[in-house]
Amino acid sequence: MTRDFSGFFERYGWPAAKGRLPFCIGHRGASGHEPENTLAAFRRAAELGAEMWELDTQLTSDGVVVVSHDDHLERVFGIDRRISEMTAAELAGLDGVDVPSFSEVAALGRETGTGLYVELKAPGTGMRCWRHLAEMNQRFACLGSFDTAQVRELRDAACDFPLSVLIRVGHDPHVLGDEAGADILHLCWERAGERPQDLVTEALMRRAFEAGREIVLWHEERPAILDDIMKLPVLGICTDLPDLMRSPAVKEKAVGRQG
Repeated sequence: MTRDFSGFFERYGWPAAKGRLPFCIGHRGASGHEPENTLAAFRRAAELGAEMWELDTQLTSDGVVVVSHDDHLERVFGIDRRISEMTAAELAGLDGVDVPSFSEVAALGRETGTGLYVELKAPGTGMRCWRHLAEMNQRFACLGSFDTAQVRELRDAACDFPLSVLIRVGHDPHVLGDEAGADILHLCWERAGERPQDLVTEALMRRAFEAGREIVLWHEERPAILDDIMKLPVLGICTDLPDLMRSPAVKEKAVGRQG
């Protein structure tokens, strides 16, 4: 099965000659090499050849979007504080905490020519991210969430960026795609056994494509599985280790038809 992505790229203003497909999407940056969701992780992912970064959004008490998977700082930074209970200035003033603002990450994306695959965590971040990207005319981006209500809010507001719905193992991707009004089905199936690639059937892909949707796959760091899923006609694959997908010895090819 082959897939022509040129219509998708034209519709959303994505760069037509960026890297190769499937896109390598650095999961929380190059989080296998640097602390996740930090500017260092994002820059490292770009240096390793990732075409996009997956990043997570939280919201400070004064309404600033910042990039962190968790609202609580304990897991990553060992600090018993919540982002949602602090102002952006208070968060920035914490010793040993590196939580960039969304605007800082977006600026780095422009600098490096890297796309933003934005996973909306805290409610209210989607509209703010959309507004910032539109103001900066930063088209190489996608907004998505496990929370179908957040995706649907953007769809109903006529968001002109591609929208993604993230799907856990055991959930029906087509039903959730319809519920969210999504353009992309993001299958988060990294925990679906030793061969999660077997779940990405031709029937599943054909149904998604017939509905006008693209597919993005889970973050994968197992080389044998990664080798298999890189052959699928999908838009992108997340990984903590972009160097597994983008060997420096391999010349990048322009995007177009892939399969």
